Amino acid sequence: MNLHQFRFVQEAARRNLNLTETAKALFTSQPGVSKAILELEEELGIDIFSRHGKRLRSITEPGQQVLACVEIIMREVGNLKRIGEEYSRQDSGTFSIATTHTQARYVLPAPVAQLRKQLPNLRISLHQGSPDQVARMLIDETADLGLATESLAQYSELVTLPCYEWQHVMVVPRDHPLAAAERISLEQLAGMPLVSYHPSFTGRTRIDKAFAARHLTPNVVLEAIDSDVIKTYVRLGMGVGIVAEMAMREEPANSDLVARPLGTLLGSNVTRVAFKRGAYLRNYVYAFAELLSERLPRKLIDKAMSGEADDFAL
Repeated sequence: MNLHQFRFVQEAARRNLNLTETAKALFTSQPGVSKAILELEEELGIDIFSRHGKRLRSITEPGQQVLACVEIIMREVGNLKRIGEEYSRQDSGTFSIATTHTQARYVLPAPVAQLRKQLPNLRISLHQGSPDQVARMLIDETADLGLATESLAQYSELVTLPCYEWQHVMVVPRDHPLAAAERISLEQLAGMPLVSYHPSFTGRTRIDKAFAARHLTPNVVLEAIDSDVIKTYVRLGMGVGIVAEMAMREEPANSDLVARPLGTLLGSNVTRVAFKRGAYLRNYVYAFAELLSERLPRKLIDKAMSGEADDFAL
């Protein structure tokens, strides 16, 4: 048996048993993939996959156990490569970060700039996507570190740690009736056209839960993944904006928009840092995590990665 066979089996499972897609992903031929998998099955004396003709139909029970072992082997092979890269390049490799637009735009610039000052030879690659895409990039080892508010804790393949808390704010033009209101209720907001995030981004689930708990249905007339886009449509009078508080920090004091905190109505959100479970973390990953938050020292990350604890409260 060899690593090529393990890689083919692993990728076939990832590609929903589609050997054509598996071959494309691995830049090889479909017959080559089929042959390698059959040879591994013959050597092990079991069927990893059940078949209908030449097509794979499902993963067998022993195949599930084989795949679990293959995942560990391939993960450790990747870790060996990372160890070699770290000590041969002396922190001059590429650090890949997967995150959402809000984090990339408002949270990451300062720590990324600080890390570059510390490690001027390090290349940094930002991958933006939905929280589920962030999780998938970590699992597929496209990224070393992930940062998002939604979804990450739902993946068993990931170790996640709380990074920081934040709240939503209401955003309206200065001449809007709610701009001068002493108190704002969910009932008032439910009666207004709202402009906010897509359901999978930036704490939108918490917004929906807060309304649902009061048996209210928010009138969301426009959804976006970009806070700047939301503010643009608020300026055009399309509705009342609900955005992450960090999206308003750069607004000047004489801005045409007014922000009002909604923490008492919607509660707090927690943005989380995530790593692939069992991955080898290079020194610059630890350094960046500490720049993101003082709550993420190396000892805490190592404790979580070793399985001594799955989560830590803020």
